[in-house]
Amino acid sequence: MASTTHTAPGRSGARVHVQRFGTFLSNMVLPNIGAFIAWGLITALFIEAGWITLIGDKLGYSGGYGFVEDLGAWGSGADGTGIVGPMITYLLPLLIGYTGGKMMYDGNMRGGVVGAIATMGAITGASVPMFLGAMVMGPLGGWSMRKLDALWDGKIRPGFEMLVNNFSAGIWGGFLAIIGFVVAGPVVEAFSDAASNVIDTLVENNLLPLTSIFIEPAKILFLNNAVNQGILTPLGTSEAAENGKSILFLLEANPGPGLGLLLAFMFFGKGAAKASAPGAIVIQFIGGIHEIYFPYVLMKPILVLAVISGGMAGIATNLVFDSGLRSPASPGSIIAVWAAAPPSSLLGVTASVVVAAGVSFLVASFLLKLDRSEDAGDLAAATADMEARKGKKSSVSSALTGAGAGTGAIHSIVFACDAGMGSSAMGASVLRKKVQAAGFSDVSVTNKAISNLRDDVDLVVSHQDLTDRARQRSGSALHVSVDNFMQSPAYDEIVDLLRQRNGAGGAPTPASAEEEVALGGALLARESIVLDGTARTRDDAITEAGRLLVAAGAAEPAYVEAMHEREASVSTFMGNGLAIPHGTNEAKSSVHRTAISLVRYSDGLDWKGKQVRFVVGIAAVGKDHLKLLGRIAEVFLDDDQVARLERASTTDEVLEVLGQVQPA
Repeated sequence: MASTTHTAPGRSGARVHVQRFGTFLSNMVLPNIGAFIAWGLITALFIEAGWITLIGDKLGYSGGYGFVEDLGAWGSGADGTGIVGPMITYLLPLLIGYTGGKMMYDGNMRGGVVGAIATMGAITGASVPMFLGAMVMGPLGGWSMRKLDALWDGKIRPGFEMLVNNFSAGIWGGFLAIIGFVVAGPVVEAFSDAASNVIDTLVENNLLPLTSIFIEPAKILFLNNAVNQGILTPLGTSEAAENGKSILFLLEANPGPGLGLLLAFMFFGKGAAKASAPGAIVIQFIGGIHEIYFPYVLMKPILVLAVISGGMAGIATNLVFDSGLRSPASPGSIIAVWAAAPPSSLLGVTASVVVAAGVSFLVASFLLKLDRSEDAGDLAAATADMEARKGKKSSVSSALTGAGAGTGAIHSIVFACDAGMGSSAMGASVLRKKVQAAGFSDVSVTNKAISNLRDDVDLVVSHQDLTDRARQRSGSALHVSVDNFMQSPAYDEIVDLLRQRNGAGGAPTPASAEEEVALGGALLARESIVLDGTARTRDDAITEAGRLLVAAGAAEPAYVEAMHEREASVSTFMGNGLAIPHGTNEAKSSVHRTAISLVRYSDGLDWKGKQVRFVVGIAAVGKDHLKLLGRIAEVFLDDDQVARLERASTTDEVLEVLGQVQPA
């Protein structure tokens, strides 16, 4: 599910596309940075020139380093030795390919598996680490598998779903692996060789520092991900595999230029910029969040000369010392930089940071002394400009402006739950109706699983037991907790908040024709409606609703157990006598097709202290159940409609209330 981002008027269309492309590449690489760090640490410790051998030699150790040499070997022979080479050749590209495939299939692991298979073809079809190949074949595998699955969605006979799903993924993945071997591997290898030749030419002619003229302004404009993750990280990793280190990892990640700029503001700045600079230094230099200094440059654009000068000086210093890093430093903290530096480069890397900071400080101080204008009050506007360029709220902007999360207009609201298929969909439907009725047609209200949350939304609504988890995934958003999905007073408070932040609102948004027409009855079949449930406890009711889904061929028996697991973590009680049990996010592989069951309990059930009369079981593989859930939410907000359901004596009467009645 796509999340909403917002662009400021006048933003360059080309820059926005590059920015989005860079973010896409970054989302493939950043979740796997831990694997890069693990590879870098193993390399730093165990290769021939690593820390263990270096320290042993210094201490006069004359014995062999057999175990160390085995771990640091680049091969992977029958004796099982060698971990460094296989990690960079297979593990890291496969992780990127899997992540890219999963992203392109809306978080579905099926896309990740096909993406990894396709990536394996590119890996074996080239002699260089296939990071760029993984960034191509992984997303291609996930996207194409999603398109293929859509062709036969809902058309497979019950009982054959697993057969079709497994064989389609295997056949298509195998085909893409061949394409990767024959086409992607050689093409990407040729591109990598050409790019490496360009870098070598710049190094040989002492021109590499000039790259800062492009890289530093690109960082300010949030184009750094496209440059860093798309070019520098893949090329740097290949170079590190060959030479043990690469200067390319420090072209963008060196914290020195930003540190020097902030130090200049701390000593020679004025107003809010001077007051906030010390805190920003901690966030930038220790925390590694470089975007904290971007508003200072946007406030006084001439200061871009300071960070460019610092960047060039840092690169030149690394060239003099022949220093570099073994793996990417992410985030760009001095701690991450030191951790990724090999022993032979520690002095040079440290010197590059110090020199970069010193040059940036001198240039910025000179420019600040020339500027006699007051900057108090300008920093907030520059921070807002930075967020507009970034396309989302900055998680560190409050350190500059003193504001809490969510101080501006709200444009995107996400209702988040554990699995993203039932509770969040129902809550989002209720909240969306209120938001649209208030006239805020430009505010999107969607639902997601917490695992799919990104830090690019303005407001997140979640069950009170899940808010802490949601905040970890989307730290810069405003978070609202609810305990009743149907009639929470928080929904009206959110609408009031929209009036405060966005203005008074407009005319209520009328229901679209698509929303007013009756939906097809395939999702809720007559056979899946029970008007007199036999269960007497909550757990038995979950089993009863789940078995109806299994009987309909929508899910495997294992899915019923997953429904109990989901209930054990957070209650699916919605309010107004309704509960909607469903499986965990991990159990979606047990679902063959989307379906809903409905069981009525005339005497009611105790649902963890709440009274429930209707249980709606959900099994979902896509989004086609969301409109029906929206209709169910509307019904259960209307006491008259609930009364009709309680009086219904036939399944057709139930379907009629839900707008699902079909000819017999």
